[in-house]
Amino acid sequence: MPALSERTTLIQPSPTLALDTEAKALKARGLDVVNLSIGEPDFPTPAHICRAAVEAIRAGFTRYTASEGILELREAVAGKFKRDNGLSYSPDQVVISCGGKHALYNAFQCLVQKGDEVLIPVPYWVTYPAQALLAGATPVLLETDPKTQLLTPEILEKAITKKTRLLVLNSPGNPSGKMYSPEALKDLAVIIKKADIWVISDDIYENLVYGDRKFANISMVCPELFDRTVIIHGVSKTYSMTGWRIGYLAGPKGVAKAAAKLQSQMTSNPASVAQKAALAALDGPQDCIVEMREAFSRRRTKVMELVRQIPGWECPEPDGAFYVFPRISALYGKEFGGAEIQNSEDLAQVLLKNVRVATVPGTCFGCPDYLRLSYATSLDELEKGLILIRDFLS
Repeated sequence: MPALSERTTLIQPSPTLALDTEAKALKARGLDVVNLSIGEPDFPTPAHICRAAVEAIRAGFTRYTASEGILELREAVAGKFKRDNGLSYSPDQVVISCGGKHALYNAFQCLVQKGDEVLIPVPYWVTYPAQALLAGATPVLLETDPKTQLLTPEILEKAITKKTRLLVLNSPGNPSGKMYSPEALKDLAVIIKKADIWVISDDIYENLVYGDRKFANISMVCPELFDRTVIIHGVSKTYSMTGWRIGYLAGPKGVAKAAAKLQSQMTSNPASVAQKAALAALDGPQDCIVEMREAFSRRRTKVMELVRQIPGWECPEPDGAFYVFPRISALYGKEFGGAEIQNSEDLAQVLLKNVRVATVPGTCFGCPDYLRLSYATSLDELEKGLILIRDFLS
């Protein structure tokens, strides 16, 4: 058989999806598994969004649309940015894609190429380095402040070279849940402006911010970077629409035009019915966001209470998203369930095998001494899973 392309050897399957699949397979075998591995809200998609999809089907809205998405939805996205962020985009600066990951892929393919370097702060979402590699670029992983797990201007300035083309910022972040303050973003903006590089701002968790914290992105605090920033967003996390696969990109007209052209040859348009559902999400009542955010906030409080009871775990409180990211290296060298813990992968396997709790090792995010747990599931499941972990490790 002829060899496969080199690009398929550069990346691995998404580890978070693989672990979720493994947990679901164990459940299908009748085993009682608490799945804390996947970042998927457990709430049903709000009823008014589902009704819009049904109405679209009944109206026969099941044909091709413009590859960049229907005009009404792109207008709604532009309206969202104006309303929520004070950013002015026209519909031709917006591209609707098959999920946020697809929008991110389009951005990487349009902004970088072979020989370029992409700066990615650690910890990072698993897909960023893979997509840089698929675009022919070199991912450069940046260590962050150990206390905040956020990028500092000093670290950024030292990392920039003549090959640097792009910086990826994700706030609130996956896996840490940590968030950049407006002041921190302004400090980074000074370095970014001087370096004349692109920024991808992954804002997918914008609406999941807790306490007194307020969301901001680099374009909001530094208008001079508006034309050098591409924002990635979507409806998956905000409206519990992960399976609908609608994400979007907003940026300069040249980037949006290039992304639409690329998408026309890759996937054509996103699903027509899902676009109508996303339109109802963005333009309809927003009280569902408040309800879900309040539920996640209660879960965060409970999770932090229980995580602090687990011996050997050290966990900063997340500002947003729905993950906790405890440091577990204090357990190294100890034996549990007949296995010695040497890294987070060992611990994740031990927990899945012995107490049937699925987690994600920090190795997937560039932090081998950490473990990610998602609290995008019910309070009952969270309490059950964390008590099982606490009692086992005690």
